[in-house]
Parts: sequence; structure tokens; C-alpha cells
Amino acid sequence: MKNLILKLLVFGSALLFIDYIIMLAVGCTTCLFGFTSSFYDCNFCIIGKLVLLISFLILLLILLPEMKVQFKKYRY
Repeated sequence: MKNLILKLLVFGSALLFIDYIIMLAVGCTTCLFGFTSSFYDCNFCIIGKLVLLISFLILLLILLPEMKVQFKKYRY
């Protein structure tokens, strides 16, 4: 169980940091190309939600083998 929590903390923090860097790059790029403020009202939020969803799925894929081991261990 400790391994699962440790992996969750390490990989979760790393993925959130990567998400922050991606959204920072998207924001700076759109500002550089002169997008209007209406872009940040709708499209930027959709991009952010997609990035967070993809990172959550990646985190689940990373933790899935460890979770299977834990569920089999406590099942019997």
C-alpha cells in the first residue's frame, strides 16, 4: 500500500507540474500570436480540461498494475 501512495504522490505531482508547463506554453504562444481575450474565455478552458483528463488517464495507467496487486492481495 505504501508503494501505491508513494507512486501516486510522485507521479501525480510530476504530471501536475507538466500540465502547468503545457498550459503556460499554450498561454504564452497564444498571447504571442495575438489571440483575443475571447480565446481565454472558452477555448483555453477546453484545452486545460483536455490536458488534465489526459494526465489523469496517464496516472491511472501508471498506477493500474500496483492497484491490481493490492486488490488481489486483500481480496482473500
